[in-house]
Amino acid sequence: MSEIHDDERRTDHPDTSSGALRRRSFIVAAGTSATGISGAAGATPSHESRDDTPDTRRHDESKRNHSIGRDGDPDLIAHRGFAGLYPENTVGAVDAAARGGQSAIAPSRGADMIEIDVVPTAENDVVVFHDSRLAGRDGGERGLTDTEGVVWETDTATVTNAEVLASGETVPRLRSVLEAIPPHVGVNVELKNPGSFDVAFAESLPQAELEERKQRWQPFVARVLDIVDDFHHEYLFSSFYEAALATTRDASDYAVAPLLWNSVRDGVEIARRYDSEAIHPPYHMIRGTPFYADQRYEDGAGWADIDLLAVAHEEGRDVNVFTLATWYQGEQLAAAGVDGLISDHADVLRFGATR
Repeated sequence: MSEIHDDERRTDHPDTSSGALRRRSFIVAAGTSATGISGAAGATPSHESRDDTPDTRRHDESKRNHSIGRDGDPDLIAHRGFAGLYPENTVGAVDAAARGGQSAIAPSRGADMIEIDVVPTAENDVVVFHDSRLAGRDGGERGLTDTEGVVWETDTATVTNAEVLASGETVPRLRSVLEAIPPHVGVNVELKNPGSFDVAFAESLPQAELEERKQRWQPFVARVLDIVDDFHHEYLFSSFYEAALATTRDASDYAVAPLLWNSVRDGVEIARRYDSEAIHPPYHMIRGTPFYADQRYEDGAGWADIDLLAVAHEEGRDVNVFTLATWYQGEQLAAAGVDGLISDHADVLRFGATR
């Protein structure tokens, strides 16, 4: 495709509100946090400054100032297109997630944003799929399709003909999914894997290793960007892999968000390193909720001295939590002040809508 920047292609207006302009200046000025993390929010603790980013980066003029939600609620982000309701990461799922529906009790809202996972095939086509393998998961669980093979070792035709959970829906290309999502619905693209089992999951990397791993991500990220550039959604790129976020920042100014797993501290450092617009922790990392420090995550992960929600908001970042399944989780986390709920179900705020 020809090289056309987003500012030449888009017809929607950029967010030029004072809040949007203030976010970066506040981050640069921020000093020691009262919540236990020190250092300038825009600093790069072990990496070189990013001020020399080349002007050839792709420009996203659709980025909004802050999480929009509805009637003061957090954004509703459809995890894999509401995987608890529909066959995950399929065209049918994202179409239904965007539309929402009605019931006699309360409206089931359409998603404000839809989260999807992207991986390459053996022919370097970008498909929307979560797992590494088409048929089996670690521990012997049944996989998402009845077709065998590692996705990035399998030809595109085989991958895209694989039926997802006996639903009649097949694994889609990224372009097909974006075509099914209305432009007013945001898209959270999770960079799941560049086509290798040798990836550094949820790690804050030293500079030399980061540069090496970026080389593995660069071709894949470039292909993803080539596709999303042709559409007019608001995009947020997330990943558990620092090199994926670094590569996206190098090539574009699309919004980014680190996905956290065990370490709040590493997540905050990575968010600062790339001046991320958001941060995506598991909902168990949010203080002041009944779920905080659930033991499914490692003990001794260094959470005690960091109030993640407070730090992120002080530094101007949205906090979108994953992965919700119940209205109780939704209402408790909304009350705590999170900005987005990454959920398998559309009704996680439904009970409150009836009161």
